Amino acid sequence: MSSDNKRKKLEGLTGYLADPGARDFDRLVYERVRLGMMSALTVNRSLTFSDLKDLLQTTDGNLSVHARKLEDAGYVACKKSFEGRFPRTEYRLTPKGRRALERYLDHMEALIHATREE
Repeated sequence: MSSDNKRKKLEGLTGYLADPGARDFDRLVYERVRLGMMSALTVNRSLTFSDLKDLLQTTDGNLSVHARKLEDAGYVACKKSFEGRFPRTEYRLTPKGRRALERYLDHMEALIHATREE
């Protein structure tokens, strides 16, 4: 890569990092289980706790903690019910959660674009 191309890449990355929007990076979405949960709920109208646990290959406790954080932020909605005698917890992504995930993906795309060779 020529020095001019390297300079352009560095300027692009610096421009991205200097962007005030980049400082609003949502760390809540960044964590693997939360990102996985939000991504899965983007392509599924809703998923049960068991579905998410199996999909993300995580433990009950780990999923519970991350789901609660997303719920507290208003990114996911949780509905608890019973199927016969068994509890059923179902999650869906809220409009606020969808916007947060889209912002996160926009940040990642900008960062990838600024750092990839063209």
